Amino acid sequence: MTDGVFAQVRAGMAAPDKAFLVTGEGVTVTYGDMERLSARFAATLIALGVGKGDRVAAQTEKSPEALMLYLACLRAGAVYLPLNTAYTPAEIGYFLGDAEPRVFVCDPAKEDALASVAQKAGVEVVLTMGPDGEGSFTERAAGLGDSVHDVAVTGDDLAAILYTSGTTGRSKGAMLSHDNLLSNARTLVGYWGFTERDVLLHALPIFHTHGLFVATNVSLLAGATMLFLPRFDADAVVRLLPRATSMMGVPTFYARLLGQTAFDRDLVSHMRLFISGSAPLSAETHREFSARTGHAILERYGMTETNMNTSNPLDGERIPGTVGFPLPGVALRIADPETGAVLPQGEIGVIEVRGPNVFKGYWRNPEKTALEFRQDGFFITGDLGRVDERGYVSIVGRGKDLVISGGFNVYPAEVETELDSLPGVAESAVIGVPHADFGEGVTAVVAPRPGATLDEAGIQAALAGKLAKFKVPKRVVVVDALPRNTMGKIQKNVLRDTYKDLYA
Repeated sequence: MTDGVFAQVRAGMAAPDKAFLVTGEGVTVTYGDMERLSARFAATLIALGVGKGDRVAAQTEKSPEALMLYLACLRAGAVYLPLNTAYTPAEIGYFLGDAEPRVFVCDPAKEDALASVAQKAGVEVVLTMGPDGEGSFTERAAGLGDSVHDVAVTGDDLAAILYTSGTTGRSKGAMLSHDNLLSNARTLVGYWGFTERDVLLHALPIFHTHGLFVATNVSLLAGATMLFLPRFDADAVVRLLPRATSMMGVPTFYARLLGQTAFDRDLVSHMRLFISGSAPLSAETHREFSARTGHAILERYGMTETNMNTSNPLDGERIPGTVGFPLPGVALRIADPETGAVLPQGEIGVIEVRGPNVFKGYWRNPEKTALEFRQDGFFITGDLGRVDERGYVSIVGRGKDLVISGGFNVYPAEVETELDSLPGVAESAVIGVPHADFGEGVTAVVAPRPGATLDEAGIQAALAGKLAKFKVPKRVVVVDALPRNTMGKIQKNVLRDTYKDLYA
């Protein structure tokens, strides 16, 4: 077993005076600053009674100090529990009651609403940290020294609990160990070619795997620098791109950059790498981005429970509509969702993965954990996909998103690919809606490009020559924009609820 994440970071840490992160306002936090501030925060947690294995929950806006709190938890032997800033007090109450953290850190502006929720959940200590990093937590830390005796942990100890998005039933806490995080970060540093010369433009939230573990841990292990924006802002990204070498984002980021006239080939000619994940990147966006910039976006595939599973290659063809190959050390197979039988190459089934990146199970939910793992240790992702003759993996949708119309299986991604290629279509989502005759009616919800006018009959006619009749949407609904969560994923559960009576 390895040591914990922070011990491994320290073993290869960049020079103390090197910039670890630079904010959008130009404030620099060096690697030396990072070690000192995270030590002070770790000492604060220990003084508050946080022991090894205790949970520390945080619903805070993105700031350098919020990131230091994560690192402090690693150093104190605590289990970090980041919570989406969009969660309501009622949702926070569920997470606090389920995880039973020793300490909860929240935004000062939400303290009045959340203090009673935390008290009801039995949380002993509630402190604050605002968007500027100020609050009662940092005030307590100010009086402590800049060194701490890190709590000894092993690679098998828990580092974090991340709650799933909970689109079907209650959210579940995915237990991630130090080895889970370390193995994945090390693999990605090598696979994506990160070095101390990289400057990563970081505009992602830090309550999620992508921004917290992938972007931050990769940067730390590589000794790289991050340009640390509080949120994605297209103007700010365009302004900072000349100082960056790499960027990690969600598809929405890249679609919005394409809407910026200043975003062109000259602006990004020095860039080394653009990475996309957390939601499917449309082949159309991939092609348009490549034509505009000369860069092929590198799309990868991961999830809360596993960190990253696959990636298109750094050197080699990045194929639109695919998520590349299984990462080194990750075994991936396609299985029959019902029987678990491994399917031949090219067939569609559920993606199953096994490797050091795969989580330890769901927090206090052994029954659900047992249901999601095969006897040989493969985790059942719930994502449907295929592997082509060259070994590239494609995602065709979530198992729950599969539409069964008139007894035929319709994979939404196949229809969405055709929809997205039509003139005037900016984005699309295909869902199944209750239908008296067919069980489910294939239904498309589409948003137009600026200035475009979309017509239901015209879209159906355009698809008629490209798809089998049973795959052509029986209805096409045109909306201004599709509903998305904070990570840019289209919320098909919201669409299914909105249009549940469309065929009534």
